[in-house]
Amino acid sequence: MRELEKKLNYTFRNPALLEEALSHSSYANEHRGAGLHSNERLEFLGDSVLGFVTAEFLFVRHPDLPEGDLTRIRAALVCEQSLYEVAGKLDLGRHLKLGRGEEAGGGRERMSILADAVEAVFAAVYLDGGIAAASQLIHRVLLDAEREADVEERRKDYKTALQEQVQRKAGQELTYCMIGEQGPDHAKIFSAEVRLNGVPVGSGSGRSKKEAEQAAAKAALAALKKES
Repeated sequence: MRELEKKLNYTFRNPALLEEALSHSSYANEHRGAGLHSNERLEFLGDSVLGFVTAEFLFVRHPDLPEGDLTRIRAALVCEQSLYEVAGKLDLGRHLKLGRGEEAGGGRERMSILADAVEAVFAAVYLDGGIAAASQLIHRVLLDAEREADVEERRKDYKTALQEQVQRKAGQELTYCMIGEQGPDHAKIFSAEVRLNGVPVGSGSGRSKKEAEQAAAKAALAALKKES
């Protein structure tokens, strides 16, 4: 726990809160006699703490953006993928308490488990040190200019942009196909290819088929721009 506290840059007055934040329901179910609680309630609270801190951050940072844009950026910033990346930065998977079945099934690398644990840790810090401590942690690991730039990149719809570009000339047809996948079920990487009139013009990969297609469209746009 001390190693994790160093990465969090926060020392708990009540270490039991951090222990609970790291306890998956599978572990708690296997140790019911010990009176352990899973991190599900903390995850529920952490979701709200994260939402508030992020909303305040965006409200101050973007005084001219309308509500709709702020909502979309917030959703992208606090999405499962973003929280999964935070878990990786903190090496949170190594500290999780999992049941035997979840451990055997690769739970330490499962995106949903890690994302939920991050929110639970945010809640634990909030309960232990207040909103200022939670806000400081969230800003340090999640809310920075580089991450917001990454979010803006994710929000771009390269498939639509590519479709609009090729439609400028009549008789053009785009098709997408999956060309491969690798990794275990809980952490698959998909590869996609986009073809223009049957000819490959771009390929890419991602953690979902949709993400892979977007990556392929982005590569195709760059290739077509280079040709023109």
